[in-house]
Amino acid sequence: MASPLNNTTTSDQEMADLERHDYVERVQWVLNTPKPPGLSQELIGTAVSWRNKVPFLNMQSGLKHELFSMLKAIFPILSWCQNYKPNQFKHDLLAGLTLASLCIPQSIGYATLAKLDPQYGLYTSVVPPLIYTLMGTSREIAIGPVAVISLLLSSMVQKLEDPMANPIAYHKLVLTVTFFAGTFQAAFGLFRSGFLIDFLSHAAIVGFMAGAAIVIVLQQLKGLLGITHFTNKTDVVSVLKVVWSSFQHPWNPYNFLLGCSFLIFILITRFLGRKNKKLFWLPAIAPLVSVVLATLIVFLTKADKHGVDIVKHIKGGLNPSSVDQLQFNGPHVGELAKIGLIVAIIALTEAIAVGRSFAAIKGYHLDGNKEMVAMGFMNIIGSFTSCYVATGSFSRTAVNFSAGCETAMSNIVMAVTVFISLELLTKLLYYTPVAILASIILSALPGLIDVNEACNIWKVDKLDFLACIGAFLGVLFATVEIGLLVAVTISFAKIIVVSIRPGTETLGKLPETDAFGDVNQYPMAVKTPGVLIMRLKSALLCFANANFVRERIMKWVIEEEKDIKLRNAEKTIQIVILDISNLMDIDTSGIASLEELHKNFDSNGMKLAIANPRWQVIHKLKLANFVPKIGGRVFLSIGEAMASFSI
Repeated sequence: MASPLNNTTTSDQEMADLERHDYVERVQWVLNTPKPPGLSQELIGTAVSWRNKVPFLNMQSGLKHELFSMLKAIFPILSWCQNYKPNQFKHDLLAGLTLASLCIPQSIGYATLAKLDPQYGLYTSVVPPLIYTLMGTSREIAIGPVAVISLLLSSMVQKLEDPMANPIAYHKLVLTVTFFAGTFQAAFGLFRSGFLIDFLSHAAIVGFMAGAAIVIVLQQLKGLLGITHFTNKTDVVSVLKVVWSSFQHPWNPYNFLLGCSFLIFILITRFLGRKNKKLFWLPAIAPLVSVVLATLIVFLTKADKHGVDIVKHIKGGLNPSSVDQLQFNGPHVGELAKIGLIVAIIALTEAIAVGRSFAAIKGYHLDGNKEMVAMGFMNIIGSFTSCYVATGSFSRTAVNFSAGCETAMSNIVMAVTVFISLELLTKLLYYTPVAILASIILSALPGLIDVNEACNIWKVDKLDFLACIGAFLGVLFATVEIGLLVAVTISFAKIIVVSIRPGTETLGKLPETDAFGDVNQYPMAVKTPGVLIMRLKSALLCFANANFVRERIMKWVIEEEKDIKLRNAEKTIQIVILDISNLMDIDTSGIASLEELHKNFDSNGMKLAIANPRWQVIHKLKLANFVPKIGGRVFLSIGEAMASFSI
């Protein structure tokens, strides 16, 4: 008869064997995963997804239904106009008229900032908004010329052609840049390459916008002070030299007094509008009121005879065709394409940021790819109809939102109002003082300088702040494109530094849980004697960071061994468990570094185990025969690895 002790021993042995069998089975779950999809399969999958989206290639449903679905996908207006109600039009009409009252003076001012005749700003507020309404997905965004894009165009294109010496040639180059910008934008959307606009980080955009705002302020000193000879350079030093030299000669103060008076008026109305939300219309119509009053003052007092600069003739009428003015055979085509790419990215970044901000408030989704396609086609068609690059304006979008717009129909109302103004009112703007346009542009700039956001960036991430301040100083003291280049370079440098110098952390078991955490983050985490658990904090182990990771891990192991000896602990490190749950991919250099780690550990009497490998990673480790080299010590989790070694 078997003794109870023998029965207990047998039972314990059976339980241990059963647990070991379970661990072995779970290890097979990791090792016997299906082969992950390769590059060719991913490309085929992408092609199939595109095929399913093209109605003529997917004939499971009726052709008529598929055709209408395609049209709704291309023109979202077909979706929302089916349920459009008269009450919604009432709100859109009010918003569109309010928008037009702000858009008309701003468009004229931004055209002068772009060194174009005033009517081109109005042209840009007619055709692009109409095209966007047909193809865009945002309900609130207001389309038209904006200050930053106007500055970009004037600062970059004038290096190829002097707008003062040869305005016709300069205008043709701007139209060509607009065509290239639209083409790039449409291509980004069609090929789902919107990630390209993310190369300009949030911090870089904050710094760039602030720098650009200050540069625009300096540029407007020409109109505000009535300076005749002004520099074409945009850096702060060159502009201040010109301004200082102008004070050395007799100058007419009337431009300055007129511009500053109405600038103060516009800022006061903006303050009142912020204090009382019901007065949202007051700051919206203030620029137009300023233009009307200033024009009347100049006309009645004949101030233009006493040194006040005026706009003079503004060509009216429907947008003229400009197809024949696009320059594709000249010596500057390559440069124009480069400028078009830069302008396209900046315009998309601003528009999508504005659109998503207000879409989040209203609680609906903004389709980024459709936005890019819509922006692209509106600029391509705009280049055919005497428009320069248009995008979403934050200030006008805020007015549109505050005015209670329901749909993109407010853009149509605005465009029609601007067109009527082109037909009937341009002659009345002959005596409009240039200083008023400068004051309108200046009043719109404070929103581009976000000091609070810059402070938040400093608090959260110092490298991000470096990109922010780099873009700001580059724009301010060099050129707009150098500012952008500095920002992108710093952002890429940050990515490279993070990727090639990934961190590693030592893990311990959190009390009364099955979780493992960083011992530095969780001081209460308990280390297991004889076991060192480390986690790699990188998504990629490759040629760029493999040696750094290997050396970092070896350093941690050596330091841990020294610490154990100093504490006179009984157990030295016998097992190193490497948690690679964060690792998404690995290359041959990464695998070689793991093999070297295994050899170093093995020569020092330690074992290497891998926990929680991802699909792509374990597949490559199996192909490289790395799993047999470490004795098959690959586990589903850290807990599984710990339990396996304790059995």
